[in-house]
Amino acid sequence: MLRPETKVRARTLQLLYAWEIQGSPDVPGVAAGLLQGDSRWVRAVEQAEERVEAVVAAIPRLDPEIEKAADNWRLDRIGIIERNILRLSLHELEEGSVPPRVTINEGIRLARWFAGAKAPAFVNGVLDAMARRLGRL
Repeated sequence: MLRPETKVRARTLQLLYAWEIQGSPDVPGVAAGLLQGDSRWVRAVEQAEERVEAVVAAIPRLDPEIEKAADNWRLDRIGIIERNILRLSLHELEEGSVPPRVTINEGIRLARWFAGAKAPAFVNGVLDAMARRLGRL
């Protein structure tokens, strides 16, 4: 059984992905599209929508930090799923409301579920570097 927080993170990642591939439309419209025909996830999507809006507002600040931590990787070369996992996780690290090890482990879990075989190790390395830079580890 998944923890509710993990479900919200997964929905947040799905919303961030949909938001980005649709050309950055209004977040509520993307959330409504994700819920279409499936009312089981209303609560998780509502919570995810709040997180997405916060992450989207912070992208101008988050992306340069991700690029610094991702040695030799330009942001546009990082896969869309990995990029959004890193955005979400960095936002959580900066907020400080979740222990850093939990944030990193959840980011790795999302990478295992939604990204390629090499993604978990990449996400782990970048999140570890960002957490250390923030003094959270």
